[in-house]
Amino acid sequence: MFPEVHETVTDTKRTKESENAKMGEETRGPGRRLHGAIAHKLGTDILSGKYAPGDVLSGEVAFAEELQVSRSAYREAIQVLTAKGLVASRPKAGTRVLPRDRWNLLDPEVLGWAFAGEPEIEFVRNLFELRAIIEPAAARLAAQRRDKSDLKAMKDALGEMRRHTLTTEAGRAADRDFHSAILHATRNQALMVLSASIGAAVNWTTQFKQRARALPRNPIPDHARVYDAIAAGDAEGAAEAMNILVDLALEDTRSAMSS
Repeated sequence: MFPEVHETVTDTKRTKESENAKMGEETRGPGRRLHGAIAHKLGTDILSGKYAPGDVLSGEVAFAEELQVSRSAYREAIQVLTAKGLVASRPKAGTRVLPRDRWNLLDPEVLGWAFAGEPEIEFVRNLFELRAIIEPAAARLAAQRRDKSDLKAMKDALGEMRRHTLTTEAGRAADRDFHSAILHATRNQALMVLSASIGAAVNWTTQFKQRARALPRNPIPDHARVYDAIAAGDAEGAAEAMNILVDLALEDTRSAMSS
């Protein structure tokens, strides 16, 4: 049995009187946690390359018996992976891992699975290229369109980042809030819907950078320069400051991966 699902599986096994009883139980909290744990395990294995595109996962019965979980929990986990574009299930053909270009790599949960192991440098570079395209442009628009509530949200997030530092979950949450506030200030709904994905990318790369050692430098002043330019209505200055912030973050991440 996988360690990640052991505790939840143990609880579930105590009430295994019948398949119907299990299925009823799994529509409530413990079942959701169980199929979520299975999805996390499989998702992490796929993102890490343990299962490659084209591979067929173990059958429903075999997998459920191996984990000692109900088949319904396994099926729900597969539904989660299917919704994120990682796998496809067909009668008699089984559940097959889809090509990487089908994966919803901007899904915050998928990003978490990617960084649960050792992410590929190419994938990390892709994320930073995406940020380098989106965030400077967003900062430019934010400088032109922000209002007092936007500036307050950014300033409050900066304050929390300084208070907690980026070595803590509270500090990283404030970092996500800062970047989300900038996207919100663009008043562009297409950009605003990317806030969860951008926030997840910021969070996971920040955690990754400090897994083996402390951050090589304090990135909060870089954020402050972005805020100052947005607050001053300096569109080009805001875009340049954000571009520098993303470039330096990539350099820090490369350094962490090579150490």
